[in-house]
Amino acid sequence: MDIPRDVEIGIIGGTGADIELEDVKRIKPYTPYGKPSDFIHVGHFGNKKVAFIPRHGTGHQIPPHKLNFRANIWSLKELGVTRVFSPCAVGSLRAEHDKGDFVIVDQYIDRTRKRLDTFYEGGQVCHVSQADPFCPELNKVFLEAGKSIPGLKIKEGGTYVCIEGPRFSTRAESKVFHSWGGDVIGMTVYPEVVLAAEQSMCYATIATVTDLDVWAAECDECGVVEHGKECPECGGALHALAVSVDEILETMAVNAKNLKRLIKEALPKIPSSRGCNCSKSLLGAVM
Repeated sequence: MDIPRDVEIGIIGGTGADIELEDVKRIKPYTPYGKPSDFIHVGHFGNKKVAFIPRHGTGHQIPPHKLNFRANIWSLKELGVTRVFSPCAVGSLRAEHDKGDFVIVDQYIDRTRKRLDTFYEGGQVCHVSQADPFCPELNKVFLEAGKSIPGLKIKEGGTYVCIEGPRFSTRAESKVFHSWGGDVIGMTVYPEVVLAAEQSMCYATIATVTDLDVWAAECDECGVVEHGKECPECGGALHALAVSVDEILETMAVNAKNLKRLIKEALPKIPSSRGCNCSKSLLGAVM
């Protein structure tokens, strides 16, 4: 099968991001970095040519710490993709981000340990800037689209703490990430975001909140507060929160419906030509 080279938009995701495309072809790319997560589905969504790849493979079989991030990004680049949208399920590190809320991420903190996170491993050295790692143009498109959807709570800006996984955080870790000013916590944005930058691609993610993580506890009087021996507001008793797969899956089912609506609303509004500086990410970065 001929490999298309004119795909505009790449979507990396799972439930809710698997939008219906027309004239779909399954592409099996080969990369210098091994196999991507799965076949890539290429088709049309209105006047946009889109490539979709299930991040964790068919049936959600690949854990986050085993994802071949380089192969996924490389494959999309080979298809011509210049813009990558990668929605993800996250825990909340702030009381104001409740289950079901969407957060447009504009910063990240990397707490991974074992991931291959560059295409430059010798011959050339690349120090790509990550001062403002997420595409402002794509973020604006998704924000405006989200605001037009009744009932969807979408927040502008937020810091994503990316942990190695596949385990969840301890309470001590979660409280540290909360104190650092993190907004959400997940396991997939890094190194996708920096690899996209090394390929001069736009990158955006919508963090869909599924739980409140374990920094938090509930007070009958004050609501969600930081976990401790007693409520920091009123001194009353606290009910510790925990994270479970069942809770995440239940909330994801609701979030998936809103995510589909958001993608369908936003994709047609992505401009054909890029007005951001993402295409210039390698200027002054390669030695």
